[in-house]
Amino acid sequence: MLKLEGVNVDLAGHRILRDVNCSFDAGTTIGIVGRNGAGKTTLLRSIMGLIKLRSGQIRLDDIDLHALPGHARARYGIGYSPEDRVIFPTMTVEENLRLPCETLGQTKQAIAQRLETVLQVVPELQPMLARSGSALSGGQGKMVALGRAIMIGTRLLLLDEPFQGLAPRLGVLYTEALGRLRAMQPDLCVVITESNIKLLGNLPDRVWMLERGSIQPQGEPESHSVSS
Repeated sequence: MLKLEGVNVDLAGHRILRDVNCSFDAGTTIGIVGRNGAGKTTLLRSIMGLIKLRSGQIRLDDIDLHALPGHARARYGIGYSPEDRVIFPTMTVEENLRLPCETLGQTKQAIAQRLETVLQVVPELQPMLARSGSALSGGQGKMVALGRAIMIGTRLLLLDEPFQGLAPRLGVLYTEALGRLRAMQPDLCVVITESNIKLLGNLPDRVWMLERGSIQPQGEPESHSVSS
């Protein structure tokens, strides 16, 4: 589905991603684990078009994402939940959820249907809908960011360190939401980055290690090993 070939990214004169080659298959959940500064956020931001590549290609099936500006990539069903949430404080939670779909010009009916799906996946959002984005705790903000990513992420969902700083109870709710999402959208590809592999639990089908900007061979999440 999504394929990266020879992706290199420089930031402030330093090589952050080095010859990244990997494929993300439909219906799989991939955990990408690496230390702080390993390049996890840069990898996801590169897929979203928020960072310019030095070289390489990013393709979604037969679509050359590298040729598209960042705002155009969401149109192809890619949802992104950034590590810092980016919740608009002057908007309600419902407005935050609807925003990406409205920006893409989707119909009111389509947006309402998608919102209904999101509330089935993350029912904890229902009582928050009328709440201001500025009134959310950090953990609640991560739940809203997840819901917003699901609103638009019908093919690929990118979650940047969602469990970092999340209270244990919210971590359980987040994990349960992803389980419901996988059941409802079995063809969805979910990519989760984390610095602590233990936070991923049994969510990933495969775990990749990102070290010094390079993807290491795949490993099984049960053993947390790295093997071919």
